Amino acid sequence: MSARPTKRSYVLCLGNRRYKASLIVRRLYQTIEDDEALAHGMIRVIDESGEDYLFPQRLFANLVLPKEIHQRLKP
Repeated sequence: MSARPTKRSYVLCLGNRRYKASLIVRRLYQTIEDDEALAHGMIRVIDESGEDYLFPQRLFANLVLPKEIHQRLKP
């Protein structure tokens, strides 16, 4: 069985209260699709450790990046 492909998207960190070791304000972070997390006001983000964790959605702003930039950010 193949894994479900995930759409890469990016958010900008607007605050890191209670998460100072994991998030840097004004930094761009990649997200991982997680509909269940969104239903609870959370967002799955690849943080400074390189791992994905859930954070309150209110700490981030969604970004729509130009195609050229999006392509250059591919892992």
